[in-house]
Amino acid sequence: MPRSKWKGPYLPESLSIKTIRESEISSKNNLKIFSRNSVILPIHVNRILHVYNGKRFVKLKVSEEMIGHKFGEFSPTRIKFSFKKKK
Repeated sequence: MPRSKWKGPYLPESLSIKTIRESEISSKNNLKIFSRNSVILPIHVNRILHVYNGKRFVKLKVSEEMIGHKFGEFSPTRIKFSFKKKK
């Protein structure tokens, strides 16, 4: 179920506009994101972000097509299963 429109998109304080602008000023341009349920906004476009998948950080370059989606959609938490070949 989507979030109510009157509440606006979910965005924790660590991903606010103020934090993003401060990271532009500092040499650290890569932000680490633990909140997979946060919405991707236009301020995140053309940035490299590291999204936590429960075990490690997945590198994510945000493009314009990703706006409105959530960070968790682009960092899989499970490894793709494949059968081992018999010799």
